[in-house]
Amino acid sequence: MKKIALIAIVSAAFGLQANAQQDGFVPSPKGALVKNLTNNPGPKIKLNDVITFNVIQKTEKDSILFNTYNGGQPVKIQVQPSQNAADLMDVFPFLAAKDSALVKVPTDSIFKGHETERPPFLPKGSMILVNLKIERVQSLDDAMAERNKAVDSLNMVEKGEIDGYIAKNKLLVKTTADGLRYTITQPSVKRKPQPGDTVLVNYTGRLLNGKVFDSSVQSVAQQAGLNQPGRTYEPITLELGISPVIKGWNEGLLLLNEGSKAQFIIPSSLGYGENGAGDDIPPFSPLVFDVELVKIKPVKHSEAVKPAAKKPVVKKHTTVKKKS
Repeated sequence: MKKIALIAIVSAAFGLQANAQQDGFVPSPKGALVKNLTNNPGPKIKLNDVITFNVIQKTEKDSILFNTYNGGQPVKIQVQPSQNAADLMDVFPFLAAKDSALVKVPTDSIFKGHETERPPFLPKGSMILVNLKIERVQSLDDAMAERNKAVDSLNMVEKGEIDGYIAKNKLLVKTTADGLRYTITQPSVKRKPQPGDTVLVNYTGRLLNGKVFDSSVQSVAQQAGLNQPGRTYEPITLELGISPVIKGWNEGLLLLNEGSKAQFIIPSSLGYGENGAGDDIPPFSPLVFDVELVKIKPVKHSEAVKPAAKKPVVKKHTTVKKKS
């Protein structure tokens, strides 16, 4: 009886696979079903290739879950080893540049071991339908070279914008080795902080166009129309080099004395870089911060071990008597 049941199960599984292949679908190693709609010539996608693609994900009832066409921005990723059927990493090697495909991803493989996270619109036994269009395929080296070229170009544009801001506002600035520009607007002769010290700082942050995106000063925040519900307007407290702040802050605050004020002009490489920060700070945005180092709470710093003083070397002189 067990043998008959086993044969029946194997036969059923073979029948499902045969039906899938008859419909033009081929199973991927992780269990997705792939149907290449184009079969364009050219090399298939390989591990570590960087691909750009558009995708529409929907339920079997045609409810859209995700659509890159609506956002106007395709996905760009590096192909890596597949972790599950939903990441599509084992689907991409079926395709070449400009190929289109229909993929059926079994939801049971996605929520295996995570059934409590399964939404009601993706019941057991259901599929997610994925329409893929591979727009571009690049080797990792080519993609990195292209990215570096684009970043260099954006950095040049950014530098020009910073130079223009400084010239327009007639600022006398100093520049650090990392590219931070700063000017001391209120000097002080008190101590400077060291890494690890706790500092209290008042600040206002803005873009080069003058738009204020954050401030610890209530009057400035209100004048700028910032919506910061529940915000307590007081100097923020942070540990230099430890608290999660942008690099430009860690570098700039070490240049100030307690009680001094300054303006930092921070390039995006020391700010939020190519990702930006939310809706207020776009990618590759230089930032301007008016800061006041209100107070320093120093921690005990270990003194650097001084090298032991070397004893003077006394040269011995040997007097050789001449033979008479």
